[in-house]
Amino acid sequence: MWIPTEHEKYGVVIASFRGTVPYGLSLEIGDTVQILEKCDGWYRGFALKNPNIKGIFPSSYVHLKNACVKNKGQFEMVIPTEDSVITEMTSTLRDWGTMWKQLYVRNEGDLFHRLWHIMNEILDLRRQVLVGHLTHDRMKDVKRHITARLDWGNEQLGLDLVPRKEYAMVDPEDISITELYRLMEHRHRKKDTPVQASSHHLFVQMKSLMCSNLGEELEVIFSLFDSKENRPISERFFLRLNRNGLPKAPDKPERQCSLFVDLGSSELRRDIYITVHIIRIGRMGAGEKKNACSVQYRRPFGCAVLSIADLLTGETKDDLILKVYMCNTESEWYQIHENIIKKLNARYNLTGSNAGLAVSLQLLHGDIEQIRREYSSVFSHGVSITRKLGFSNIIMPGEMRNDLYITIERGEFEKGGKSVARNVEVTMFIVESSGQTLKDFISFGSGEPPASEYHSFVLYHNNSPRWSELLKLPIPVDKFRGAHIRFEFRHCSTKEKGEKKLFGFSFVPLMQEDGRTLPDGTHELIVHKCEENTNLQDTARYLKLPFSKGILLGNNNQAMKATKESFWITSFLCSTKLTQNGDMLDLLKWRTHPDKITGCLSKLKEIDGSEIVKFLQDTLDTLFGILDENSQKYGSKVFDSLVHIINLLQDSKFHHFKPVMDTYIESHFAGALAYRDLIKVLKWYVDRITEAERQEHIQEVLKAQEYIFKYIVQSRRLFSLATGGQNEEEFRRCIQELLMSVRFFLSQESKGSGALSQSQAVFLSSFPAVYSELLKLFDVREVANLVQDTLGSLPTIVHVDDALQAVKLQCIGKTVESQLYTNPDSRYILLPVVLHHLHMHLQEQKDLIMCARILSNVFCLIKKNSSEKSVLEEIDVIVASLLDILLRTILEITSRPQPSGSTMRLQFQDVTGEFVACLLSLLRQMTDRHYQQLLDSFNTKEELRDFLLQIFTVFRILIRPEMFPKDWTVMRLVANNVIITTVLYLSDALRKNFLNENFDYKIWDSYFYLAVIFINQLCLQLEMFTPSKKKKVLEKYGDMRVTMGCEIFSMWQNLGEHKLHFIPALIGPFLEVTLIPQPDLRNVMIPIFHDMMDWEQRRSGNFKQVEAKLIDKLDSLMSEGKGDETYRELFNSILLKKIERETWRESGVSLIATVTRLMERLLDYRDCMKMGEVDGKKIGCTVSLLNFYKTELNKEEMYIRYIHKLYDLHLKAQNFTEAAYTLLLYDELLEWSDRPLREFLTYPMQTEWQRKEHLHLAIIQNFDRGKCWENGIILCRKIAEQYESYYDYRNLSKMRMMEASLYDKIMDQQRLEPEFFRVGFYGKKFPFFLRNKEFVCRGHDYERLEAFQQRMLNEFPHAIAMQHANQPDETIFQAEAQYLQIYAVTPIPDSQEVLQREGVPDNIKSFYKVNHIWKFRYDRPFHKGTKDKENEFKSLWVERTSLYLVQSLPGISRWFEVEKREVVEMSPLENATEVLENKNQQLKTLISQCQTRQMQNINPLTMCLNGVIDAAVNGGVSRYQEAFFVKEYILSHPEDGEKIARLRELMLEQAQILEFGLAVHEKFVPQDMRPLHKKLVDQFFVMKSSLGIQEFSACIQASPVHFPNGSPRVCRNSAPASMSPDGTRVIPRRSPLSYPAVNRYSSSSLSSQASAEVSNITGQSESSDEVFNMQPSPSTSSLSSTHSASPNVTSSAPSSARASPLLSDKHKHSRENSCLSPRERPCSAIYPTPVEPSQRLLFNHIGDGALPRSDPNLSAPEKAVNPTPSSWSLDSGKEAKNMSDGGKLISPPVPPRPTQTASPARHTTSVSPSPAGRSPLKGSMQSFTPSPVEYHSPGLISNSPVLSGSYSSGISSLSRCSTSETSGFENQVNEQSVAPGSGSGHSGSEELVRKESKTPPPYSVYERTLRRPVPLPHSLSIPITAEPPALPPKPLAARSGHLENGTRRTDPGPRPRPLPRKVSQL
Repeated sequence: MWIPTEHEKYGVVIASFRGTVPYGLSLEIGDTVQILEKCDGWYRGFALKNPNIKGIFPSSYVHLKNACVKNKGQFEMVIPTEDSVITEMTSTLRDWGTMWKQLYVRNEGDLFHRLWHIMNEILDLRRQVLVGHLTHDRMKDVKRHITARLDWGNEQLGLDLVPRKEYAMVDPEDISITELYRLMEHRHRKKDTPVQASSHHLFVQMKSLMCSNLGEELEVIFSLFDSKENRPISERFFLRLNRNGLPKAPDKPERQCSLFVDLGSSELRRDIYITVHIIRIGRMGAGEKKNACSVQYRRPFGCAVLSIADLLTGETKDDLILKVYMCNTESEWYQIHENIIKKLNARYNLTGSNAGLAVSLQLLHGDIEQIRREYSSVFSHGVSITRKLGFSNIIMPGEMRNDLYITIERGEFEKGGKSVARNVEVTMFIVESSGQTLKDFISFGSGEPPASEYHSFVLYHNNSPRWSELLKLPIPVDKFRGAHIRFEFRHCSTKEKGEKKLFGFSFVPLMQEDGRTLPDGTHELIVHKCEENTNLQDTARYLKLPFSKGILLGNNNQAMKATKESFWITSFLCSTKLTQNGDMLDLLKWRTHPDKITGCLSKLKEIDGSEIVKFLQDTLDTLFGILDENSQKYGSKVFDSLVHIINLLQDSKFHHFKPVMDTYIESHFAGALAYRDLIKVLKWYVDRITEAERQEHIQEVLKAQEYIFKYIVQSRRLFSLATGGQNEEEFRRCIQELLMSVRFFLSQESKGSGALSQSQAVFLSSFPAVYSELLKLFDVREVANLVQDTLGSLPTIVHVDDALQAVKLQCIGKTVESQLYTNPDSRYILLPVVLHHLHMHLQEQKDLIMCARILSNVFCLIKKNSSEKSVLEEIDVIVASLLDILLRTILEITSRPQPSGSTMRLQFQDVTGEFVACLLSLLRQMTDRHYQQLLDSFNTKEELRDFLLQIFTVFRILIRPEMFPKDWTVMRLVANNVIITTVLYLSDALRKNFLNENFDYKIWDSYFYLAVIFINQLCLQLEMFTPSKKKKVLEKYGDMRVTMGCEIFSMWQNLGEHKLHFIPALIGPFLEVTLIPQPDLRNVMIPIFHDMMDWEQRRSGNFKQVEAKLIDKLDSLMSEGKGDETYRELFNSILLKKIERETWRESGVSLIATVTRLMERLLDYRDCMKMGEVDGKKIGCTVSLLNFYKTELNKEEMYIRYIHKLYDLHLKAQNFTEAAYTLLLYDELLEWSDRPLREFLTYPMQTEWQRKEHLHLAIIQNFDRGKCWENGIILCRKIAEQYESYYDYRNLSKMRMMEASLYDKIMDQQRLEPEFFRVGFYGKKFPFFLRNKEFVCRGHDYERLEAFQQRMLNEFPHAIAMQHANQPDETIFQAEAQYLQIYAVTPIPDSQEVLQREGVPDNIKSFYKVNHIWKFRYDRPFHKGTKDKENEFKSLWVERTSLYLVQSLPGISRWFEVEKREVVEMSPLENATEVLENKNQQLKTLISQCQTRQMQNINPLTMCLNGVIDAAVNGGVSRYQEAFFVKEYILSHPEDGEKIARLRELMLEQAQILEFGLAVHEKFVPQDMRPLHKKLVDQFFVMKSSLGIQEFSACIQASPVHFPNGSPRVCRNSAPASMSPDGTRVIPRRSPLSYPAVNRYSSSSLSSQASAEVSNITGQSESSDEVFNMQPSPSTSSLSSTHSASPNVTSSAPSSARASPLLSDKHKHSRENSCLSPRERPCSAIYPTPVEPSQRLLFNHIGDGALPRSDPNLSAPEKAVNPTPSSWSLDSGKEAKNMSDGGKLISPPVPPRPTQTASPARHTTSVSPSPAGRSPLKGSMQSFTPSPVEYHSPGLISNSPVLSGSYSSGISSLSRCSTSETSGFENQVNEQSVAPGSGSGHSGSEELVRKESKTPPPYSVYERTLRRPVPLPHSLSIPITAEPPALPPKPLAARSGHLENGTRRTDPGPRPRPLPRKVSQL
């Protein structure tokens, strides 16, 4: 049975609980839980960190804590009843714990470790508090430490500042806002500026004296010395060292270390030094023998000095070694320290023993009590205290001292009959009046206990010794009278006996006969001569003698004899009991000399203050005694003396004596009648103020009025007690009259002199102190009225005297701070006066700091929830008087420029903050009634309007981030709470007064603007807070954004037709609000957009403005990080629902769809931009957005901005070609005109021409860096044309040189051909611009399939790689995941013209193979029907997929989307034909290269011949014969007759080529390979016989004509004989890269036997030593990589390059050979060296290049005669290309060169011998049957990025072969439409000419017409000419027209929205 708990409400989890039981609640150790119910050892409740999840948990896992419950029941709140500091500690440590781990993750090791230590410290302190055994003081101390550490940690982690009062957190609701502000500011300042300590202390510890030859004991004396004033400023610290130089008493630490206390800040300067004097105790001479003398003397040893400034860095100087110096002559010893300080090197040097003094020094700051606390260990071990000389800066009452300081200065002695000077030693005793020596009252220094006698050190042979030794005599007062000091002088003999002989003495009494002590100063004492045996114990004998030369008696002959010898001492008394002042004594003994009273009172002012305060109580008793004696006679004098003493206590030195006077007044003062005289004299002075010329004395009186009133009041109380309250009325009247006089004097205006105003100022500054005294005798209201009258009498003219005005304000301030003001009754009386003065000052903007302080104090007294009547009335008064002026003041000070000085700025911020706090306090106190009264008080709408505008503006200022420091979240939340409350009140006034006919745009705009920035504040974005902080804020204030959002909606609905005023202005602000991730706020605000659309539709019939503004703002806001996917969905759903019933629904849906699509792209863009490095995703996303802005939104400026963003990304990624294409988009928008353009992005203000020129140059530079020189050349021409038209020949010259340099680069520099990859992005998790789309990507240099796959997987780390190339199904499209499908594809160039032209070098052709590519393809082999195990080729088909892109590559991106895909199937026969064509082409190329010596090594040709011949002999071609030449196949496929004939032709052609190849091989083969050559010739004859060929002798003879390589003459434009960069590489055999192959196929369905046959057909040898040993590879997939692909990514088109599990080791080498890259293939495979022109002409008669290949109406012989574009066909004409669906011909431009303008071949029907009879043509040569395929892939051998795998199948998958659009099977497809009889050669050639009359676009930005994303640039277009370009045209001739349509491919797709031709000043 579950029972609700009564007392068990709150607990802490002490063991983790996994919650594995039903309804179990998972808990972590340390969680706090709230308990709701209990049952049999189980509790039910929830963890406070997640209150929504409730469950059960064992009661034993929880430690219960005391707590109190608020709101019992369903919504009860449990608050632990523990110390608030503990609660704060716990929650803070929890928050820190999470952040602490993050520090580790972010690698902030330093803070991580520091925080860890602090957290441990806090936990230790927390335990101490929880145990509860601490004393009250210790508890306070622990709390102080805790809060200091919490604040430090919060500051380091960027958390909020916590306001505290006495270490406990403060609830802002419980105190006024001004008080909260002060607490925050106090904590903030404490954090910023540590308070400078006024008191400092020096800790000194003596370690040792390091010296080589000590052997004697030492005395070390430390003291502080002021080198400026040349005097010691401290007592001495004295310690003894043993013979080893170590302290003599190691067990007594107080003897080794001392604290020099009470150093003022003024004494921490460079000229204060620590001086150390060292005295040795031993023999007279340091080097004397040990037994010379047993008597020991004190002798100088050395001195060390250190400036105190060296310690100011604050570091402890632990082991400081001070150098010890000795003076050169002993007589200088007394000033050795001064000489060292002054660096008078001649007078001292290092001690002979080179001693060093080891000490530890540290400077401590703070008062002595604080030091005792903080360094308790020092004090507990013991430390001696060394005081300053005399009293400290501040004399504390109760301090008892009676110290006499005596300095033994010097002596002057006679030789005494000796030949040398004496060694004088002084001995000192203190002798009391009885003649006894006082014991233990001579102190050498603080480390040593006092002694009874003192012996000075001895200076060797010196009759004028100077000692300067300071001694302290702490003699008790009672021993002082009658005591004297005696000095005895002895000569110390250095003889063996070492005896000391007495030869004289001096003495000095401590007190004079009149009771005064020995005066301070130097005294010259008489040296009385005596003998050794003189008895000085009888003091009476010598005390009658004179002691000092200053007071010699003229007739005393005895004394006169002693005057030649003198002895000097300096005395200084520091006593709180004895005085040296006679006047003071006379005053205190006034009764003995009544006649001297007047004189004594007059002299009181001349007496030193320290003497007066020493006898303060006695002095005051004396004064009031004299007053009582004769008030008539002495009243005025006593009053003046009293004033003097009172003002003396104002001095900071004696400030601490005020409590002594207070105590005296309370306890000792007995003058019951004194009040009458005091009032009388005071009134007399006040009355005289206005007439008196000299005001100084009167001002002194006014300054002392506080204490005068204290005496008056106390005297009156004593009188009342004594008489029972007699004369009360009289006393009141006296006080009234006194204050009347005061009021009169205050109301006077100063007439020029200013003295009066000074007196007024003095009175006002001390007047508030009188209030508390008056309250002792009068009622609160009476005193308040008296004060009000007095303050009210001040003159109100503000400009009278600024100084006086400030004092007035200070007086008001003190009044507000006084006890009188705290009483509500008196406050109500005083408030109007206070407010009046404040208003006056605020109006003049003077003394703002003081005004702010006063106002703060006023509001501090008004607590938040005071609903007492008096408080409400006060608020009424304040609102009426100050609200308006307060608003104006805040506006004024925030609009001022901030002062520059840091202290000034602090002051400025403080005053602003205080005024803001005051305003907030006032507004928080205002109730409905106050607001209503305020709004009613405005007489006109204008006044109300001004007020509302003003308050809204102030609120906007308060919301500014800089208003409060960033960690003042508490203050900001309080301010926001007040603002929103006030706005809710004022919005009502707005509705009532400023709608309909009174509508005021400005005020409504101000309102909405305020509301928007309120919601957008950083401190209200709860999503950024920690869970605990968010919970606290929601509990206290709720989500204020939602409240304000609802208010905005409500106000918007009230506007009605006035809404139109705010469309489109408010769209941006409201959009910003809706982007805040708060669902409720979004739900409230998004419908406003529907409303805006509706009203805009009503006004103008559309909502173009709404659309434009939405789109503009979305971009900027989302790029700032606002908005999310949820918002996009919410925006879409809410608005679509809203517009369902609207008449304009259609256009609304369109707008919403557009905005939603834009959001998708912007969100993707933002997510991509968060990545660190530039990747394809970033670029693709930017392209998507850029195209969207242009085609869908037509936003030109945004389009151009994104062009430049894309450009920057490309540059960063070093995609220079793409960067050039991108910049070209902007260039296209500009014209060569002089229209001025404004400054935009990084462009300055310039003309359109200048900007276009700048762009051109930048684009050329990027094309150059991207090695796309052909495009650069065209732009060079463009800009050169402009320079030429302007006759700017200098730049024209530069441009022509640049153009020339680009031509050179084409010919001289190597260019790598990229590979191309098709990538499919499937699944809903991809960004919108990629989702379920396929792209073709241009790879980086040297990037192969594995590298590309890896890169894509790195860019999309969550993607799954698909392992097949089939099109995915719908489930993959809709999956909540990411799937990547990647394989390589082959580029199909648009134009074959350059590629098939004779003599064009490979360097040039390489560009056209991989640039301006729209179409790509890949092949997939498969078996159709029954598979013949004997011969696979019978059923082996190829599925060929062609991909068409939206834009050609390269372009503005490295990848473009596939727009269209076409799939065709190639029959086995067509496939076989294509395989043979490719092999033949390869052979021709190699033979050609060998002939023209382009090959340095014949091995590639050898291997190729071996591969083909050996395979053919072993069954290669025979497999085709078996498959397609058998009767069954011919009968079952009658339609394939021509194709079979074509295959037969190719076989025969291959035989001819092989025969010629063997002839060439024989010519060049090296000797060691002759046997192989012979073997090949033998095998070739076997092969011929298998084909049924008998003899080719004629052919062999004629071969030199075909191959003019015996004496080769190469066309001048052809490639040099050396290898081109992309040509064949000569690589040793057995390398997998030795030689590229053409056909790489595999099929998972191929058997190894069939594969072996394919291997034979394709010309591979079985030997694994041969490079082309391509073994069968039963690949498990139909896709294969160019080279070994990673297993998790699908590889390219059919190939077995991936490691097949079935592949034997034996065959791995051949597998590797199949993986050759396109780079390794010879670039010129399709283009052998061209023949000579004469041979060209001859061969032109052979056939028509445009003849269709598969027309059923043509005979086989006609079809057979199809010239190949190579030296084999000797046809130099261009090859035409049929495009599907009537597409226009496009081919890239060819750099101009001389050529024949038209070839006769075009118009001549070709005649060719039939295949049966192969006789030489006209006896001159044998015509080899050319290939039927005209168009060969530009990448046939060398270019395709995808290798088709091993040679295991005979299918052209992604091959180099037959890549033209009309080749192979496609050729059939394209020509199905040719009508019977229409295939004549004549019409074919005509079409060829017609098609070739179109000039191709230069590069891929020229899209097919109407292809969607980008309109085509015309900058690089070449005008159409009827013929191919011949000589380079003149600058203006070749560029006459743009003819854009002629350069675009047609596409029936929709036209894009047109882009304006001009750029709007961009």
